[in-house]
Amino acid sequence: MDRLSEHVAAPSVLIFDWHGTLVDTHDAMFSAMEDMLPQLEELGLVDQLLPEEECRTDDDARLVRYIRIFRRLHPRILAERRVSRTDIFNAIFGDNTAAKLIAHQAYNQAYRRYFGQVRPFQPGAYEYLSALKAMGIRLAVATNRNREFFDKELKTVDEGRWQDLFEVAVCADDVTEYKPDPQVIHSILEKMNLPANGRAWYVGDSYVDMLTAHRAGISGVFYNGAQWEANRIRSWFTRRDEPVAVLDSFEELMDLLALIERDEPEQFLQLPAEVRPAPFPPPERPEPRIEPDWHPAVVKLIRPEVILFDWHATLVDTLDAMYHAVDDMFPDFHKLGLMERMVAPEDSKTPEDARLVAYVREFAKLHPKVKADRKISRTDIFEVLFGDDQEAKQIAHKAFNHHYRNHYGTVKAFEAKVRAVLEGLRRLNIQVGVITNRDREFFEHELAAVEDTGWVELFDVDACGDDTPLRKPHPDQLLLAVQKLDYPPDPSVWYVGDSTTDVIAAKRAGMTSVFFNGAQWDLPWLNRIFPGTHKHPDKPDVVVNDFSEFWALVLACEVGPP
Repeated sequence: MDRLSEHVAAPSVLIFDWHGTLVDTHDAMFSAMEDMLPQLEELGLVDQLLPEEECRTDDDARLVRYIRIFRRLHPRILAERRVSRTDIFNAIFGDNTAAKLIAHQAYNQAYRRYFGQVRPFQPGAYEYLSALKAMGIRLAVATNRNREFFDKELKTVDEGRWQDLFEVAVCADDVTEYKPDPQVIHSILEKMNLPANGRAWYVGDSYVDMLTAHRAGISGVFYNGAQWEANRIRSWFTRRDEPVAVLDSFEELMDLLALIERDEPEQFLQLPAEVRPAPFPPPERPEPRIEPDWHPAVVKLIRPEVILFDWHATLVDTLDAMYHAVDDMFPDFHKLGLMERMVAPEDSKTPEDARLVAYVREFAKLHPKVKADRKISRTDIFEVLFGDDQEAKQIAHKAFNHHYRNHYGTVKAFEAKVRAVLEGLRRLNIQVGVITNRDREFFEHELAAVEDTGWVELFDVDACGDDTPLRKPHPDQLLLAVQKLDYPPDPSVWYVGDSTTDVIAAKRAGMTSVFFNGAQWDLPWLNRIFPGTHKHPDKPDVVVNDFSEFWALVLACEVGPP
């Protein structure tokens, strides 16, 4: 038991959240979310996302940024499997009830393809719930599930044994508002003819659940089945809305009731010691995501005198236009003679690359998963498809540019902090530039359009795809940029980019390669795309996950070794 208020009244009713508290439906939930989020643009919800500076926590801001750019869940959320769709929608839309309603409706449509995949969240859930009933505590469920899903899951879970456990269940479509609105709680209490006071407990696994309890005027009990760290939980709540208890398992719930029974034994039909089952283990936490940890000791990095940045997916987000143009471009590959020029499967760097080549060759389009991931650029795609065939890549870039003219123009800062970082670098007397495979006509338009004011004054130099005979991963553009600055191409020039193409270009130019991991690849994947083999030797000197980490790295080099 992590935390307990000084006095907790014995419960007359325990109202439980469903998903993440009583049952585990993560497989179905995350599958539905991954189907729904790519629809944000057509649903008109991208512009409804909460501005990062208005997010409640830094984690929420990172989630908003990731979903805005990639239209999918942050990999850490997928790995940890700790949060619900309600948590996600509240994090990314805030108090925008209309946007959340559209999102919930789209989610429900997707969830119909997956629901039914349900199991008890922790071992012994049925035995503990039965013990609570035997103690004379009334049981209910309050959930943001729609009735059609909840009823099916209740009949399915634990071979149907739970159907007689709950006196009342209120679902999202039984009321007019989703949690954290307290309607769902008030509806239960009304049906049970009970007052909204501290003897009604709402047991749930999220901040939203505890906020719902607070707004309903009842006791919130945080069920920490996801095993969040205690400090993390404390950071979510104020003294006003914090839960009366934080419990890691149903065994700890029984411990809490046994503690209360010492002061209020008359409140229970049977005592906890008389009915509690033999202890069951708490829920198991999924294996944690393996975070990138490629930061060498900072003293090994040379202080940057020049920092060159990639443009797309590093400084700015132009993914919508890029992927629209890629979709339009692939059908041209047949008449351009590019299909037969693709690399042989055995020459691909990874099995995933080989599958991408095979799919494009057969269907003349990107695999849906690649489009859903939104993590690789057209340059990377051309590198995978054509390898060292420079002529084929030039033809492909030209075809892409033809279609990009129909889509380009929408450009956003990749992160809210980008401009501040660029301005900060200039205050440190570091020269700053952009290297991009964009043709100049597109780059100059986007440079003037970003954040409505443009960033023209922030850069000392730039080099575009059509400024040199060969584009990245060849180093020509990087070498041209430092030549314009009259500076030598050495490790005091950092090149910051988000792709294998950027890393290869930097290493071939003799510069320090900073891999910007905006796509949030984990360490095993980075080791796959940067294997360090004889055939693929190029690896970044350092990996940063966002501009906060990058800024800290630059400042650490400013200080230098002790």
